[in-house]
Amino acid sequence: MLKAAIILLLLATLVSLFSGLFFLVKDEGHGSRVVNSLTVRVSLTAATVALIAWGFYSGQLVSHVTW
Repeated sequence: MLKAAIILLLLATLVSLFSGLFFLVKDEGHGSRVVNSLTVRVSLTAATVALIAWGFYSGQLVSHVTW
């Protein structure tokens, strides 16, 4: 369940990234929609990092790196 939530947040971040690009091209940098898209993207990324940290802390996510 945690992995699915992380994947959904990453997909939402990508959607926000491309919507920001679309708004930048369409509005030619004069609108506030680009700033709103950036705010959403930063919030989604912070939530993703928090979920990953929680997953490692709770033991639901483990690293299998040998080093």
